[in-house]
Amino acid sequence: MTATFASTSIAPPSPSLATQDLTLKQVIQTIPKVYFQKDAFKAWRSVAISVIAVALGYAAIALSPWFLLPLAWFFTGTALTGFFVIGHDCGHRSFSNRRWLNNWLGHLMFLPLIYPFHSWRLLHDVHHRHTNNLDQDNAWTPWTAAEYEEASGFMKAVYRGMRGGFWWLASVAHWVVLHFNLQNFEPRDRPRVFRSILLVSIFALVFFPSVWLLAGPWGIVKYWLMPWLGYHFWMSTFTLVHHTVPEISFHHQSDWHETESQLAGTLHCDYPRWVELLCHDINVHVPHHISVGIPSYNLRPAYGALQKEWGPLIKQTRFSWGLMKQIISDCHLYHPDRGYQRFRDLDPQR
Repeated sequence: MTATFASTSIAPPSPSLATQDLTLKQVIQTIPKVYFQKDAFKAWRSVAISVIAVALGYAAIALSPWFLLPLAWFFTGTALTGFFVIGHDCGHRSFSNRRWLNNWLGHLMFLPLIYPFHSWRLLHDVHHRHTNNLDQDNAWTPWTAAEYEEASGFMKAVYRGMRGGFWWLASVAHWVVLHFNLQNFEPRDRPRVFRSILLVSIFALVFFPSVWLLAGPWGIVKYWLMPWLGYHFWMSTFTLVHHTVPEISFHHQSDWHETESQLAGTLHCDYPRWVELLCHDINVHVPHHISVGIPSYNLRPAYGALQKEWGPLIKQTRFSWGLMKQIISDCHLYHPDRGYQRFRDLDPQR
């Protein structure tokens, strides 16, 4: 049975751009070509920054007294997010013109995160091709009321947690459910996916027993689990914020418009500068959705060009706990015409 909703104070989504004769190619053409060019020095400088930051983080974990460990874990988790962003560039082939190098480095950066590179790369490509499409996007697209009603009690509880106070674990659930199941991939892609899964499995089978022998079970918690959860905190937060404020629109396939979804369907969010540095400006997210060919070190100037041409259409905010409170309190279920609805607005008499 479909739920009915009470009135809410949540702002409706922004007006649709689908009626405008604007193509994604036209938007791309407003970005100077220089920002699509790869720079080997800048690319490997990003790798150096991340490797040094992660090394400093683990040194801090090893040397810190117990009461400073949470700070060391959080810093190291943030630095490990930089590993992911480099692998992210590799997955989009924006790190290097050499495919073998993109694949090799992408796998290497993802290994400490136990993330199969090709699994992520192929599924993430679906997100970019179908951004904010209620029928096809796989990056935490909100459920409709009908989907929520049809779910089991367990899945309702999981969804409420991932859209509520446990949002910071949503990336872990996404990692587990999607990336190790070969059935989620086309038959032609499964050999590559299998090799990536095999590689991280071999790494895990060597890494975890070695840490256990050297430092015991506490060593696994101290040196891997807690920094890994710090990484997933940022992955969950970044991904949720990128596409989740009341003004961002989602549509079913019949009403979906590519340009609207890529230009106005994601959010530029400013984080503290140290986070931006360690995470290589991944939250300068609008140009990345206009073209995945823009390397991470060129996202910020590319965003300036987009602002100059399309400023009124671009959504921008600054990270704060108030922003997160609004998202996890208000942005739960979605109706293409009315926007977000809260769980508590479900009619108890439905």
